[in-house]
Amino acid sequence: MAKAKGVSPATVQRIWSARNIRPRRVRTFELSNDKRFEEKLIDVVGLYLNPPDNAIVLAMDEKSQIQALDRTQPSLPIKPGRAGTMTHDYKRNGTTTLFAALDVLTGKMIGRCPPRHRHTESLTFLRTIDREVPNGLQIHMILDHSGTHEHENVNQWLAKHPRFHLHFTPTASSWANMVERFFGQLTDKAIRRGVFHSVPDLIAAIERYLEAHNENPEPFVWTQTADQILEKVRRGRLALNQLATQS
Repeated sequence: MAKAKGVSPATVQRIWSARNIRPRRVRTFELSNDKRFEEKLIDVVGLYLNPPDNAIVLAMDEKSQIQALDRTQPSLPIKPGRAGTMTHDYKRNGTTTLFAALDVLTGKMIGRCPPRHRHTESLTFLRTIDREVPNGLQIHMILDHSGTHEHENVNQWLAKHPRFHLHFTPTASSWANMVERFFGQLTDKAIRRGVFHSVPDLIAAIERYLEAHNENPEPFVWTQTADQILEKVRRGRLALNQLATQS
């Protein structure tokens, strides 16, 4: 740009900064090809905006392959005039999976870290939810189409527990599951900068974060209607189609 306009690179940078222009910044997106996208979206958003009476709405998912990373050298804490630092290389000490269910109304979490990520662990977690949710409440669960959620044994168990109602998000639409926002906070506040000498150390850190979160939970607020989201998706598909036509 500087060469094309005959000015210095500093001038270009100054103009961009003054107008908050960041040409190197790229945002990622993915439009779902789910044939039932609209139907599923309306169902899930309806639960967020108008939850049913005498029921609990849980946004449920698994955060898998959480790595217990041990830095090769000690990290340095933040101090005046210097950001906190840590080595770029690390030692891998194993992984764990967090099964989590977010109470959409209260913000409270039900979470467990089993040793593996299979339909067996999904069943165990469903039993945990069944124990912790009062018997008088119906349970509406928002989740994705993972194989662990649709295994035959899971379906047989659900058939015997009719108070569970499953609501699936559209494919390639993890943003539609509110528990993903909690996973982001967990990563930022308890995992990304952590030093874990073993998987039990990592699990202990996750459990401490869950406990602290549940002491003073704050629910996430869903603000957009299904119609607003569908309009954005329509514009996205239109833009893609125009690009395809031009090429």
